[in-house]
Amino acid sequence: MPTSATSNYPSRPEVLIGRLNSLHTPYEAKLKALRDLKNQIIGNRTKKLTFLKLGAVPSVVSILSSATAAACGGDNSDSVLIQSAAVIGSFACGLDNGVKAVLDAGAFPLLLSLITHLNDKVADAGARSLKLMYQSKLTPKYDFLQENNMDFLLSLLNSNNENVSGLGASIIVHSCQTTVEQLALSEAGVMKRLVGLLEGSLIQRDSSLESLAAMIKENPEVASKFMGPGNGRALNLVVELMKDKYSRTRLLSCMCLIRIRNTSSSYLQDSGITNKLLLILLELLEDPGQVGDEAPFVFSSLIFEKEDMQKLAFDANVVEKLCEYLSKGSFQAKRLQGIFLALADLCSKLECFRDRVLHLQVLNYVPEALAHDSTEVRAAACVFLKNISRSVKNLSAGQFMNETVAIPLVQLLCDSSASVQIAALGAISNVVVDFTAQKSLFMQCGGVKQLVQLSTSMESAIRANAVLALKNLAFLVNNRCKEEMLLELTSSTLASLICDPEASVQEQALALVRNLVDGTLNSIEYLFAEDGLLLHAIGRQLRSTSKAEVLIQGMYTLSNVASGNELHKEAVMKQLYPQAGNKNESILVKCLQSSDSRLRTAAVWALVNLTFTNSPGACGRVSELRNAGILSQLKIMVNDPSLDVKLRARTAIEQLMMFGDALT
Repeated sequence: MPTSATSNYPSRPEVLIGRLNSLHTPYEAKLKALRDLKNQIIGNRTKKLTFLKLGAVPSVVSILSSATAAACGGDNSDSVLIQSAAVIGSFACGLDNGVKAVLDAGAFPLLLSLITHLNDKVADAGARSLKLMYQSKLTPKYDFLQENNMDFLLSLLNSNNENVSGLGASIIVHSCQTTVEQLALSEAGVMKRLVGLLEGSLIQRDSSLESLAAMIKENPEVASKFMGPGNGRALNLVVELMKDKYSRTRLLSCMCLIRIRNTSSSYLQDSGITNKLLLILLELLEDPGQVGDEAPFVFSSLIFEKEDMQKLAFDANVVEKLCEYLSKGSFQAKRLQGIFLALADLCSKLECFRDRVLHLQVLNYVPEALAHDSTEVRAAACVFLKNISRSVKNLSAGQFMNETVAIPLVQLLCDSSASVQIAALGAISNVVVDFTAQKSLFMQCGGVKQLVQLSTSMESAIRANAVLALKNLAFLVNNRCKEEMLLELTSSTLASLICDPEASVQEQALALVRNLVDGTLNSIEYLFAEDGLLLHAIGRQLRSTSKAEVLIQGMYTLSNVASGNELHKEAVMKQLYPQAGNKNESILVKCLQSSDSRLRTAAVWALVNLTFTNSPGACGRVSELRNAGILSQLKIMVNDPSLDVKLRARTAIEQLMMFGDALT
């Protein structure tokens, strides 16, 4: 016979919310509705979003508030507190929209009040929910520097309830971000308590390891306290946990040891420890769950900017293992992000890694990653491309500037995420360098137009990176390509970039112009368009800035112009000496006297080009320069500590002296 519908079927969302909101719903029915809601949303993002739209969170927080105020202490009341806290925690778990709704509804102080409840199960439920909330960046940062707050944190860590002590550790991981906070926690005795928890339950061990890692990160003083005399037991406990049967514990112990190792070259440099760290992390990469997702990031922290560790990783066939994971197909976005960042770090310095990665055809996985739904994966793929394209020989071979790479990169310049745009610009800046044959492809797919648009972005980092990419694109490019670039990048746009409020943008804009005018006389003529708009902008910027990097690029640009014909050389002289009779204030003298050898070199190069002896007007320029005291300054520079400066100064003196008889 057919059976009738029973209460075992989950209630429709609207009906469930109605029960929670109704003043006439009996206590037992309301409790059942809370359980039903919890069961529907646990692990179900779609259901969470549905209930969020229906206003479920304020309804549950209202129930929690009423039950907290009643404080009758009965089984039913405690059950409502437990279920309400569990539902709130479920909404906050892995969903920022849920965390925002929980915070907006005022649940945070209510959950905190549960921590001191006499019923351990209620306290446990409150702690669990707060731990989930502290996994989100939206949760307010805890202020450790207030005395009462530190006392409360220590009371959490000293609790016999493992979830309550775990909450204390979660607060540290979430909110301990500055050196001052790390030291304050250490001085308050938090580190000592965390070391004690290393011998506690699984939850306490893992929470303690993660908290210790947060306190030690990039803080030599805190690390020295952990490693100091009498603390050998603490280090031994962490080292022993590398062998723990639980994979997350092994991962966190590795992370803690790496943080210690990275604070000082004298800590944990023993080859036995480093080899163990490497092997354990390689093993953890195979974990199918969250540990495997996080392992690549911990691995990256071990090898970042460390050639010795990168060489060990090469010998351990790490690239092959990472490529094997990529070939297995789809997995969590976080793991894919971590693998590409790990490969990027491996390719950051050593050519052997770049060759191995290309040999294993990792580039085949890049186009899909560049189009991934995850912002983080797209950015990570760009960082990988940036580092692997540091290889000159592979750039020469045209490994990167092809349709499968160039077109997706250009498309990312329109990405909705600024971080992805900046990462794409970083990759483009490398792949367009030097090799003229491949640059036309980038132009054909609209790359220049997009770069020019980004050069006017309101965000200075995007502007600077866009102009850097344009600068590299203009390096050793032919006149036809330069003209195509200038059609998009007008003189007025370039002039405004030269005078940008940010020094980083000024530097790259001047370097771009330097590359554009490098080459034939026709190239130099670009600066004289629109009544010399660009040349005047360069002169004004040189006279107004004190930034060495900006001055260097500006002076090299003028040096390139000075390599041209007489009109070009005289135009440079007018920029260097704009006011007749005021020679001592010339920017040229300031550059020659700079403490930066790169700037002195650039200035002397300009002098060499201005005084080239075969130029018809050289005699007049030499006279003007000698009257300005340049010769005496150059004579001092023949003993310059920089070999480049010394050699160029001698050349300039020889050219100046050749006109000596004519000037007497």
